[in-house]
Amino acid sequence: MISKTSILDAGLKPLQDWITAAGFPSYRAKQVMQWIFERRADSFDTMSDVPKRLRELLAQEWCIFTTTVAHHDISPDGTDKLLLTCADDRRIECVLMAEDDRRTVCISTQVGCGMGCVFCASGLKGVVRNLTRGELLEQVLRLRNLLPPDERLTNIVVMGMGESLANLDNLIAALDQICSPQGLGMSQRRITVSTVGLPEKMYKLAELDRQYHLAVSLHAPTEALRNELVPINEKVGLTAVIEAADAYFQRSGRQVTFEYVMLSGVNDRREDALALAGLLKSRKAHVNVIPYNPVEGLPFERPTPDAIRRFVDTIRAGGVSISVRKTKGRPIDAACGQLRRRFDGNEPLRVLEQQPTVGS
Repeated sequence: MISKTSILDAGLKPLQDWITAAGFPSYRAKQVMQWIFERRADSFDTMSDVPKRLRELLAQEWCIFTTTVAHHDISPDGTDKLLLTCADDRRIECVLMAEDDRRTVCISTQVGCGMGCVFCASGLKGVVRNLTRGELLEQVLRLRNLLPPDERLTNIVVMGMGESLANLDNLIAALDQICSPQGLGMSQRRITVSTVGLPEKMYKLAELDRQYHLAVSLHAPTEALRNELVPINEKVGLTAVIEAADAYFQRSGRQVTFEYVMLSGVNDRREDALALAGLLKSRKAHVNVIPYNPVEGLPFERPTPDAIRRFVDTIRAGGVSISVRKTKGRPIDAACGQLRRRFDGNEPLRVLEQQPTVGS
């Protein structure tokens, strides 16, 4: 069987070249792209103003999506989570969150993760490979297509499976398409890129002069504790991560957010809060506290509401901006890597009582 070429991986220019070689005007390529990005087409058959013969030829040699939906979970709070199977049978996860007038998607950048954070489901089996430009775009488009016709995505967070900056080239190519007039026309300022803290890649991202919001997954305020929770820190060092974050702020003017997953009895103590406040108080930074979503088989627990409140109050008293992320999607294993782990482990997939799908 001859494999088909992914339109989303190839991009506009190769598609134009192929279409003109087939004897059709090059503008048909932009027309096809418009159907995909603006009119939500997931097959060539629906492209009614594209000549039938061209649609037939496209269907023979090209494909729009290379992934298939292996599972779709819907939480009572309106969160959608897709488990996608890639062409090589690897699985990835992505999430759509709806709240007030915000429609946010969270996408993955790798199959698995190689950073080894001890509390995270994504990295339990290590990293398999980077996702392609097309696979990154597919996550956004599949989730966008769940929305009603009169709704559009407002935000993208690159916080799913994988280390975002380890796949920087493909990620930037995909985000550039999303932000272009020929894509979704989204503002760069509505996109957040998360990293565990790879200084060299952080500097490179700064030099690209994009306006993405940078979120650094800190999780600990000292070298010793971060070495325990985020093993890659032993190679890069907390000081180097903070310096790279400072450089990103200086180059972009965009305040950096420091993500802090709170683990009961591990990094939620008063001394941890004081150390974190001391580390960040002289910087224009924001702390985003994330109460832990427990993962079966891992020894970590979610802090109590009182522990979270005390931690936040201590940070705030130290003069540092801080907020607590609202938890969404807990009934559907929305923390990155959980659904894939359950599926790949041949555990029975929990069937939720059907809730109205966002957008349908």
